[in-house]
Amino acid sequence: RGGKVSILAPKKGQKERLVELAHKNAALVLTQDAEKLRREEERTLGAMQEIADLLGMSEVKRVESYDISNISGFQSVGSMVVFENGKPKRSDYRKFKIKTVIGANDFASMKEVVNRRYSRMLVEAPDDLPQLVVIDGGEGQLEFARQALAELGLMDRLMVIGLAKRMELVIRVNDPYPLFLDRNSQALKVLMHIRDEAHRFGITHHRDL
Repeated sequence: RGGKVSILAPKKGQKERLVELAHKNAALVLTQDAEKLRREEERTLGAMQEIADLLGMSEVKRVESYDISNISGFQSVGSMVVFENGKPKRSDYRKFKIKTVIGANDFASMKEVVNRRYSRMLVEAPDDLPQLVVIDGGEGQLEFARQALAELGLMDRLMVIGLAKRMELVIRVNDPYPLFLDRNSQALKVLMHIRDEAHRFGITHHRDL
């Protein structure tokens, strides 16, 4: 304050009642904040652990998700979003302009983007690899992403899945039976949020181009 400070502790009357009211209000706010934090943890950290359990993983902290956007093959772009502990980490989002694929080939474009991302990451930041990669699409997109990861020797270091839009099925590598998750489960809500964010980010970049 830069000057003398007086601290008063009223013992009776209106001022004492004001102190009691302030104390009750503070306690109420703390209780509400604690409940809000509990629900937030359930939506994020709890959901990430639920995803890990469903996929037979010990934990999932970092997720990267990919989408391809184009109009009849024109200005094809890839997008990548990152979620850590169930929340978006926008500083790590990336955009890719497709370089090696001609025309509307989402499968080959997905392989190019995944290959470019992780071949660079293996050189620059191998310790920052995600535990889980989510591909926006079905079996085709997932297979080409798997090929890129396999060629880089990464299939034993991370999990890759596809999330198909029509029925929100979780598609796994070498598993003919997709996972049907409860529509109300936090795990599916977070996976859909991650996938939809990748799609939104890609569409926005494509419109800019």
